[in-house]
Amino acid sequence: MEIRVEENPAEVVAGLLVDAASAGGDLVLTGGSTPKLAYEIASRAGADWSSATVWFSDERCVPPESGLSNFRMANEALLGRLDRGVRPTVMRMEGELGPDAGSASYEASVRERLGSEPRWDLLLLGLGPDAHCASLFPGKPEVQERSRLVTGVELAGMEPQVPRISLTLPALNSGRLTVFLVTGADKAKAVARAFAATPDADSPAAFVRPGAGELLVVLDPAAAKELA
Repeated sequence: MEIRVEENPAEVVAGLLVDAASAGGDLVLTGGSTPKLAYEIASRAGADWSSATVWFSDERCVPPESGLSNFRMANEALLGRLDRGVRPTVMRMEGELGPDAGSASYEASVRERLGSEPRWDLLLLGLGPDAHCASLFPGKPEVQERSRLVTGVELAGMEPQVPRISLTLPALNSGRLTVFLVTGADKAKAVARAFAATPDADSPAAFVRPGAGELLVVLDPAAAKELA
């Protein structure tokens, strides 16, 4: 695991996204507020994403036009800003199908295109203040799922309290390069729980440790302040 503390972490992550997309890779995008700036920066790079495939780490079970939709945020900040001729193939989680049907559909797509051990070229994740990642929340049964790549989440661990679809830990540990982007003092304790020398076993993010890939944690100084 490599931990980098950067004054402008969004710029660092935007560069990684652009590099992976330009190489025609399979990229996993995440939702939440933190990556939005990185997406906006990446959208202005003038890169050709047309050979890349974009996947999602998780989604709320809402229509894609909803303000709660991770797809909508990524589309408005990045995907929809690219020129039409250079846009990637987008594998959207169909949150509107609900957690069970939506997760089954996405699992089928992942296995059809990437097999039972998907090797994402870049997998981007955020970190919640409770140390959740994707939609795997502390104490919830989905953290223990090992046979599936995608799971439905009936009850989220924090607001907004809508069902979710999420990649499981086996899927999250299948990246060639897995990147956590975390900013803000409100995430500092969660960062320490997930990435300290002795991580907290109740932190879902502490179990994202790709066995055959690299793990990069990109923090701003505020998010890093609880790390030794």
